[in-house]
Amino acid sequence: MAFGGFRQGSETAPMAEINMIPLIDVMLVLLVIFIVTAPLLTHAVKLDLPQASSQPNLTKPEHISLSITADGGLFWNGERVERPGLRDKLAAAAKQRPQPEIHMRADREARYQAISEVMADAANAGMSRFGFVSTPDSR
Repeated sequence: MAFGGFRQGSETAPMAEINMIPLIDVMLVLLVIFIVTAPLLTHAVKLDLPQASSQPNLTKPEHISLSITADGGLFWNGERVERPGLRDKLAAAAKQRPQPEIHMRADREARYQAISEVMADAANAGMSRFGFVSTPDSR
């Protein structure tokens, strides 16, 4: 591959241009290769997979509303209950599957001791889902 002209003179200045013909030849060869191989890359195997039609069985556990009044009164879903009866109801609820969630509402003036005793009774019965429900302050 010679660069230069047909002149026989002593003036042989270096050629400052790039010969584009070999580059164009290489690009055309690559283009032909890609045109030939592109359809081979899109070959896919068709699979007939089974479709699942079942829905997961979502059973939401019920919740138990447990309220404590300012004087220490206990209410199980709005029904007044005494402390020994509460222990029996908590033990029965702990055996249910799925285990219900206890939503406890306490009066603002309720003593902390009454709240902690109810929480201890729930933990001793085996209840693991326990939550507090509060009312936003209207001040």
